[in-house]
Amino acid sequence: MRGYFGIGIINTKTVFNIGTLWRSAQNFGAAFIFTIGRRYKQEPSDTLKTTRHIPLFHYLDFEDFQAHRPVSCPLVGIEQADNSIDLNNFSHPEKAIYLLGAEDNGLPKEIIGKCQGIVHISSPMCLNVAVAGSIVMYDRSSKK
Repeated sequence: MRGYFGIGIINTKTVFNIGTLWRSAQNFGAAFIFTIGRRYKQEPSDTLKTTRHIPLFHYLDFEDFQAHRPVSCPLVGIEQADNSIDLNNFSHPEKAIYLLGAEDNGLPKEIIGKCQGIVHISSPMCLNVAVAGSIVMYDRSSKK
């Protein structure tokens, strides 16, 4: 697939989810990962030295993210919502920024309204945030 993508989590609680998402991002070809807000303490857990290959950006809040995100790159929320599209039926845009919600609260409704697309993963129960992000990246790479 042409283009690029980045993936991030808003208000994530644990550094472990960032580490897992980062490792998956390297495996599936992400250009960058990011966090919006920070509720976790920094801990070194990157055994693949991913920092050498994929940048991690931190934004203070959603407004800071909006002010610095790539030009004309659609924001795709990953959330179980009334207007979400099943990932199996989703056509990934050439360029995309995927945004996951926090482990305990998901994506805030005001941010869902600012996304150009919302996708969900059909599963009987909720998924770990890093696992959900990894599934979306796998889906993108498999639909090349």
